[in-house]
Amino acid sequence: MTPGHEPSPLRGILMLLLALAFFVALDSTAKHLAATLPVPMLVWARYTVHCLLMVILLAPSMRGRLLHTRRRGLQVLRAASLLLVTLLTMSAFRIMPIAEATAIVFLAPLLVTIASGPLLGERVGPVRWLAVAIGFAGVLMIARPGTDLPPGGMGLAAAAAVAFAGYQLLTRVLSPTEHPVTTLFYTALVGSLLSALALPWLWPLPAIDGVQALLIVSLGVYGGSGHFLLIRAFREAPASTLSPVMYAQLGFATLAGGWIFGQWPDVAALAGIAVIGVAGVMTALQARRDHGRAASGITESARMRT
Repeated sequence: MTPGHEPSPLRGILMLLLALAFFVALDSTAKHLAATLPVPMLVWARYTVHCLLMVILLAPSMRGRLLHTRRRGLQVLRAASLLLVTLLTMSAFRIMPIAEATAIVFLAPLLVTIASGPLLGERVGPVRWLAVAIGFAGVLMIARPGTDLPPGGMGLAAAAAVAFAGYQLLTRVLSPTEHPVTTLFYTALVGSLLSALALPWLWPLPAIDGVQALLIVSLGVYGGSGHFLLIRAFREAPASTLSPVMYAQLGFATLAGGWIFGQWPDVAALAGIAVIGVAGVMTALQARRDHGRAASGITESARMRT
């Protein structure tokens, strides 16, 4: 925390909402561009512009600290996980509506709940297990028999949810020891370098006009700005306050899909999206209660020793 900085939960929530709006703008722009341009090219542009922005804006002041890390292997693995999430979600958005795809990807926190017991040694109580069951019921409501959603798109979104869960687990492992800006820079750098490996297979790259070029550059601006605001939001308010707000992205995605692409979910799919949001908020609120009880227990133990 910067000396003299006074945290503001309201400011943190507003920053987070703006970050989520940037992420939905990124998704919507990628969906529009993916109709005529190869997804790997868009992924490379998203991370390369993000990386260049960080070098231009932060390298002069941070210099070597941008790359300084005690756990470079995990940083690279985490960044590669997010790169995979981006590739899979953009591919899913290309062939299915944003709202339904985003809702399936938002199963990731529930998958983290399942994995946190065996992998992180955390206790998963009945409320969280109930939330997991409710969340998967929401997916069944979206992917019910008779829906016109493409199975391939739903499979891509489900794979993205698994990769996103791995990314979140790695973030939790790294966050106690790593500077968040360094972690963000590794995300951009590794994403740019790894995605560049696909460019020779796309050569020659398709011709683009001026509007498309601006939209492609905007992918990196949206992604970098969103993640920067996300970091700033968590400086202003604790994760227990912000985690439930993350699910506002489902609402933003639904509005964007309807207004921009005319792809409004039907009643059953809309109910499924809402159910997944409720399950996620249940998980976040229970995590806050568990953290509060653990903190109270530590405080009481310290008091008894004095």
